[in-house]
Amino acid sequence: MKKQMIIVALLTATAMSVFAMGTKEGSSGAAPAEKAMTHDELVAAARAEGKVVVYSITSRIAGAATEFEKLYGIKVEASNLKDGELIEKVSKEVGGGIQGADFVICQDSGRVYGQLIAPGFLTNYVPPSMKSIIPAQYQNPLTFQLINKVFIFNSERSTAPVIKNVWELTEPKWKGLVQFKDPKAEGVNANFLTMITSPEWSAKLDKAYQDLYGKKLALTTKNAGYEWIKRFFQNGLVLGNSDTTISENIGIKGQPQTTMGLFVYSKKRFDAKKNLALEPMTEVAPFSGFIYPAFVMLTKNAAHPASARLFIEYLLTAEGFKPWSKDVGSYSSNPTIPVNDDDQPVSFWATRLVPEDPQYLFENRAAVEEFVNNITY
Repeated sequence: MKKQMIIVALLTATAMSVFAMGTKEGSSGAAPAEKAMTHDELVAAARAEGKVVVYSITSRIAGAATEFEKLYGIKVEASNLKDGELIEKVSKEVGGGIQGADFVICQDSGRVYGQLIAPGFLTNYVPPSMKSIIPAQYQNPLTFQLINKVFIFNSERSTAPVIKNVWELTEPKWKGLVQFKDPKAEGVNANFLTMITSPEWSAKLDKAYQDLYGKKLALTTKNAGYEWIKRFFQNGLVLGNSDTTISENIGIKGQPQTTMGLFVYSKKRFDAKKNLALEPMTEVAPFSGFIYPAFVMLTKNAAHPASARLFIEYLLTAEGFKPWSKDVGSYSSNPTIPVNDDDQPVSFWATRLVPEDPQYLFENRAAVEEFVNNITY
């Protein structure tokens, strides 16, 4: 563990130089300056390259690839990888001078910063047509989409919220009835746990405890964030390896007791498709879940840079985002693309969910992971 903490400290120092530059010109691995191209010139250059290779944490890239090929006649080789697999693959390939992906859609912001952006393996590219559209906060690194995970319960008996405060999930009445994807299986879940140990969120958890029980929280850990994690996990929390499976376990009808989970909001679509009973909660104190970004960035050694730039631009349009916007729980960084009719805009979720802070994650995730390991495995 000491070796792991040293590595994290070194990477944090490197990443800090990236954070310090914010969204200034050339920061966050900005793409090298090239001769400005018109859109027609970019299309011509991309067609001359003939293909583009993308690694993505979302399988829906396949649908976008099909339409992109039809539109431009450029072959797309798309690979769907888990977040950790993608980070390791790109790190080894670009770091070893091996040509693989031309661009990536990646998540787990702390690791992306420290292992891919800070070493210079990824470069940032914002299509000229999008610079005045996408909010500055999402431009460096360029955010492709935002994804949320929300507390969702089995609503066969009633659609009324079953909790109002996250501390209720540490009470005996919920023992063994709550499911969550194993943080070892997906980095964003570990990020969520890390974020709630931050000064801001631990203070909110401390207040939420006092609001619920009318007394001060007696700590057995470092702060209220760690305390909630400890009690949450030790209350029979069921850890799964797939949000899809968890949503099915929670939503299946005929259960003797009401169950709930914290998983991707997009699984709400399974209500009709799989005859499930799933109802999200959006007014839980001090948070109803968490939200995280998926970045889209060029690789340093892209073999087909023009095709990659053209595909990135396409993905940021309403047409390119269709595979994601057809369901709830996926939000483009392009605010002109409307959310699903059954969903709420990012502004709604932003006040209800825990966001990611890459700097805090890089500095603290190893400690939180060790803490979770000690109380769980």
